[in-house]
Amino acid sequence: MSFRTGRHFLQIPGPTNVPDSVLRAMAAPTTDHRGPEFAALTRRLLKAIGPVFGTSGPVVIYPASGTGAWEAALVNTLSPGDRVLCFETGQFATLWQEMARALGLTVDLVPGDWRHGADPEVLAERLAADTDRSIKAVCVVHNETSTGVTSRIPELRRALDEAGHPALLLVDAVSSLGCLEYRHDDWGVDVTVSGSQKGLMLPPGLGFNAVSRKALVASRTARLPRSFWSWAPVIEANRADAFPYTPATNLLYGLDEALRILDAEGHANVHARHARHGAATRAAVRGWGLEVLCADEREYSGSLTAVLLPADHDADRFRELVLDRFDMSLGAGLGRLAGRVFRIGHLGHLNDLTLIGTLGGVQLGLELAGVPIDPAGLGAALDVLRQP
Repeated sequence: MSFRTGRHFLQIPGPTNVPDSVLRAMAAPTTDHRGPEFAALTRRLLKAIGPVFGTSGPVVIYPASGTGAWEAALVNTLSPGDRVLCFETGQFATLWQEMARALGLTVDLVPGDWRHGADPEVLAERLAADTDRSIKAVCVVHNETSTGVTSRIPELRRALDEAGHPALLLVDAVSSLGCLEYRHDDWGVDVTVSGSQKGLMLPPGLGFNAVSRKALVASRTARLPRSFWSWAPVIEANRADAFPYTPATNLLYGLDEALRILDAEGHANVHARHARHGAATRAAVRGWGLEVLCADEREYSGSLTAVLLPADHDADRFRELVLDRFDMSLGAGLGRLAGRVFRIGHLGHLNDLTLIGTLGGVQLGLELAGVPIDPAGLGAALDVLRQP
């Protein structure tokens, strides 16, 4: 395609499309981050962000990526040599445990096939075997962006409770926050990690930690080195509607508008919309005769769908064709899934017609790539979308 018309279809599972009103909000003139106008914005943001996480506790906001928020969760709660239990559910779970090792933590890794979430029964077994209570934290990715698999956090919390185990529960909600049901307080999560570039409908650049009382207590004795990532000065400054450093002012103006959009739609409606779009996408995949990577229907994601291609077809070549012919970006297979899967993002600022266009482009691309499919796939998705 030598000349592109119309809009680019950004259908990767993040960064996602940014609503026009959020872009306009971020285009505000640079302001005094110590002045009264910005203090009012900070006060408003700190009140509005809690319901998105499902918490009445503090939410620490960093000018950082989700990777920075991962590090903050670890260094504020743990000490050198502490033992952490990590579940290998995909590429991002793998990267988080690698970070834990690099920080000097002892990692027990539960291997996985990248088609299933963290297994509550396996967690129960590991906790029962930990008779000296040496496991200090359990790290889980809620919605694994590389696979489209959603771990069942309430069941994992139940396993911890039934074992009477004191380990902290640290959860990555980067691609689930603002998309899927998430209840930091009700689910007993100690630290929830997230970022701005997915369900919050912003560019990359903001990282978040929602923090429980138990995690705050742990932070008082944690001995991993921390300065910029320390919760204490941020929480203290937030009490005065300020930050202890120069914040990402214009991203925060955008966050203010994004939170307004989510509140106006209603969080339950946002979750239902994502679930519906996930169901329609999976219906298309099955209708084409292809395989959804997620192998357990209890763990299907409303944020994205990873699709396995037949062994004799290269998923990256397919994505290149779709980009060239239809100006649409699809997610690549990451890590061990490189070349084997492509990922359809259906999260954030999305409606039925955008999804129909996305799935139509995927179907045409599959046909042009010579992937043997049944063209009834798009119709199967429409059947789902016809339902209210």
